[in-house]
Amino acid sequence: VVEVEPITLIGMIVAAVVGSYVGAGLVSRWPTQRIQLGMGLCLGAAAVLTAAQAAGALPGGGEAIGLTGAKLGVALFGNFVLGVLMTIGIGLYGPCLVLVSILGMNPAAGFPIMMGSCAFLMPFASDRFIRLGKVDPKAVVGNIIGGLPAVFVAAYIVKSLPLSALRWLVAVVDAYTAITLVMAARRKVVEEPA
Repeated sequence: VVEVEPITLIGMIVAAVVGSYVGAGLVSRWPTQRIQLGMGLCLGAAAVLTAAQAAGALPGGGEAIGLTGAKLGVALFGNFVLGVLMTIGIGLYGPCLVLVSILGMNPAAGFPIMMGSCAFLMPFASDRFIRLGKVDPKAVVGNIIGGLPAVFVAAYIVKSLPLSALRWLVAVVDAYTAITLVMAARRKVVEEPA
């Protein structure tokens, strides 16, 4: 439905999958506090970048449906990093939209890249976390239950929002989540005995 050059699409998906596999091995050894702090800082950066795009301070995208040369290299490395960040809980959609837009791609072309990256990286990262015994079944069930109505909200409400409004919404949610995660990580430091 959305036109994207196959080299860009497949390359970015593979980069995200490899990143998630590497990330799962690293993150599975981290304490909760480090994960919360990492998520908070990354989401704070994502909020700033998304707000900058919404305000017009960063490029909001172009008309390209694919990348070549150095831009493709940046996109592959960027999606690799986003794959790693997925394993600490940072969503790939918002940051990937920022990445493809900054590189001059049509923001609509970012949607198959984002969805394909997540669809293919999740089984690889999940398998690694399961094998390492780092899965919380209650959190999994909670995400499944919360995810079901979220799909309908996205399909019928979010998709009809103008891109600028969607960017502001993502920036606000990212900023709020970043603040709560950093505060939770700081509380754990205060609560731990010296």
